[in-house]
Amino acid sequence: MNPEGAAAAVPSWQDEALCAQTGADFFFPEPGSSVREAKSICGRCEMRSACLEYALANDERFGVWGGLSEKERHQLRRG
Repeated sequence: MNPEGAAAAVPSWQDEALCAQTGADFFFPEPGSSVREAKSICGRCEMRSACLEYALANDERFGVWGGLSEKERHQLRRG
């Protein structure tokens, strides 16, 4: 358990993810901007499924996670 105010531990898959080597700009674009580049990077990433699982489990509402946009993750959750 983390003491209050301590940073949360970074999941181990994040160290190996391609997004960690690319930068957040592609994965958190301005509203209305294209997510094509982020999805392309995710498509080549071996950590894609772990990333998507993390995003769904933690209700990540912004950005591209595991190759899916906010809207796509919302649709996936709704079934």
